[in-house]
Amino acid sequence: QVQLVESGGGLVQPGGSLRLSCAASGSLFSIYTMGWYRQAPGKQRELVAAITRNGSTNYANSVKGRFTISRDNAKKTVSLQMNSLKPEDTAVYYCNADTRVILGPDYWGQGTQVTVSS
Repeated sequence: QVQLVESGGGLVQPGGSLRLSCAASGSLFSIYTMGWYRQAPGKQRELVAAITRNGSTNYANSVKGRFTISRDNAKKTVSLQMNSLKPEDTAVYYCNADTRVILGPDYWGQGTQVTVSS
């Protein structure tokens, strides 16, 4: 069982920055692939960024060069630094734990709202 709690969302002007954090429970955090997804109104949930147990990262084309995902296994946290934010980045952002390495399910946080508007 993994519990995920996101924080750091809010309202920011275009061009601004936000940092999202996700705190995880459980003893196997370091071996999971962790990710950030987002869902805008009327759209499907989409992958924003992911980071493997080895630190390899993957980003959606729309955020490459602007967002950075990182993890701290000692603190059991994963973060998403978002720079140069655009109105189209507005969405609910969800933290995800992919536990397939132990044949487990996906776990999701409750989501945090990010609104980019002037």
